[in-house]
Amino acid sequence: MSLPIPRQRANDPARRTVLAMVGTDVHHFDRLVDWLERWHAGRADALPGVRLVVQHGRSRAPRLPEATPFLAHDELQRAMTEADLVVCHGGPATITEARRHGHLPIVVPRDPAHHEHVDNHQQLFARRLGAAGMVRLAESEADLVEALDKGVADPLAYALAADPDRPDPRVAAATAVGRIVEDLVRAGREPKRRGWRR
Repeated sequence: MSLPIPRQRANDPARRTVLAMVGTDVHHFDRLVDWLERWHAGRADALPGVRLVVQHGRSRAPRLPEATPFLAHDELQRAMTEADLVVCHGGPATITEARRHGHLPIVVPRDPAHHEHVDNHQQLFARRLGAAGMVRLAESEADLVEALDKGVADPLAYALAADPDRPDPRVAAATAVGRIVEDLVRAGREPKRRGWRR
């Protein structure tokens, strides 16, 4: 399957499209929706041309003109192609797809402490990718605001070379997750040392 190359980024920071995706998990991710709403409201007067498209899944519907619970596959591909910036949850397939479309995604991982997921695998995965420079990790509202403001001012800061011929992202994501799980399991099996012995 061949994907269109992302469009040329405009030079005018008032004309940007930000695509935000919380995914399709049954858990709500209202925290990210709230952060996006506040960020957009704070920039509405200064940057009236900034489009914020939010795929909110089962989270509460944001008070934004371009909010939708879900995007069909073709709609999602088109939205990623048209976007200047991509914000997403910490799902491996979503991250891989964003990168495939030429985006260094701004990733806000779901946090089980807020009942956003069953465990902390998104946090572990996103932190690992963030440390490797493969995503822009945003674990607080301040981090997200900083990343979005930087990306609106200069979307090339979060642009990658698109690779529409890369293999199916689900395979790449599954492989990456498998490696991480193996590392975590291996780390859990290593005996804990109790003090120093001669």
